[in-house]
Amino acid sequence: MAWNEPGGSRGRDPWSGRNNDNDQGPPDLDEVVRKMQERLGGLFGGSGGGNRLGGGNHSGKLGVVLFLILVIWMLTGIYVVDQAERGVVLRFGRFATTTLPGLRWHWPYPVESVQIVNTEQIRNVEIGYRSTSTGHQPTGSVPAEALMLTQDENIIDIKFAVQYRVKDARDFLYNVKEPTATLQQVTESAVREVIGKSKMDFVLTEGRGEIVDRARRLIQDILDRYLAGIDVTSVNMQDAQPPEEVQAAFADAVKAREDEQRLKNEAETYSNDILPRARGGAARQLEEANGYRSRIVASAEGESNRFMKVLEQYEKSPEVTRERLYLDSMEDILAGTTKVLIGAEGNNLLYLPLDQLVGQHSAARSEAVASALGLAHQDTSAPTTTAMDPRSRHDLRSRGER
Repeated sequence: MAWNEPGGSRGRDPWSGRNNDNDQGPPDLDEVVRKMQERLGGLFGGSGGGNRLGGGNHSGKLGVVLFLILVIWMLTGIYVVDQAERGVVLRFGRFATTTLPGLRWHWPYPVESVQIVNTEQIRNVEIGYRSTSTGHQPTGSVPAEALMLTQDENIIDIKFAVQYRVKDARDFLYNVKEPTATLQQVTESAVREVIGKSKMDFVLTEGRGEIVDRARRLIQDILDRYLAGIDVTSVNMQDAQPPEEVQAAFADAVKAREDEQRLKNEAETYSNDILPRARGGAARQLEEANGYRSRIVASAEGESNRFMKVLEQYEKSPEVTRERLYLDSMEDILAGTTKVLIGAEGNNLLYLPLDQLVGQHSAARSEAVASALGLAHQDTSAPTTTAMDPRSRHDLRSRGER
């Protein structure tokens, strides 16, 4: 039953152990503090006996102070790792573990210590130059790093910039003494090896991309063998040119090379223009020759077939065939003349101006054709073939028989 409940030991104070039936005042706070100090003193090796106002009181205060010091010391082991960082914990100077982002705790110094490394930050190393703190453009050349020898024994002034990030925090901190200096030396060595296996024209013109790619692979391979904990993100060739002493001569050589390329391009353009036209003309002449051959062969075959047909008719009726051949021949001969003589009774000859009649007829026909085709009218004096009148054929045949 509680001391303050009805029927209980109401007169007994649980704090001081005294009977308070006659004293209803508040508990003695000094007594409470004293008892707590005694208990804490017992925990830290203090004695509960002796003079309560002397040694025991000092021992309890010392225990509280030691306890507070212990709490503060333990709190110094709390640390925070950001999202882009990793924590490397050392226990008595030896690697213990790597901690991930978040609120972490380690045994305070001198038991354990922690180093925070940013593994997402992009860092930069420069070879052959040093830039200002406000920009990344080359501002000061470092000839000891920039001047390199090419495969064709030429000297080139080249500048590189390497971007990297930390791949493994433990390797980055403890496998190499100075990671940045190590990366700089590795980059210079790798670039010298790549440049030493390349010719100067290749480095200065079309080989920049290949040079950069080969250098990046070689740098990463060396760093992996060193276990440096570095990941090379990019390698940039900032500048590549001949030494300043020979830049004028090299500019003349470059201009001559550009002129050579320009003349080659012009020659190729002319070749691409003239060759198709020549091939087209040759093909046209071949087609015309083939057409002429086909026409002549077809005409010869037609003449031959016509002759064979005439021969067959001649064998059947020689007189009729002979007369027809005579009339056809005379028609062909007289068709090219502009004057025609027509026989009549007696010795009188009738003269007709057929040349004028034929000319007027030809002019009218040419004008009609030109107007139909939309062409200008052109006069012609060429003879026109006209068919002979049957009576004229009869008269010619009669004279031929006579």
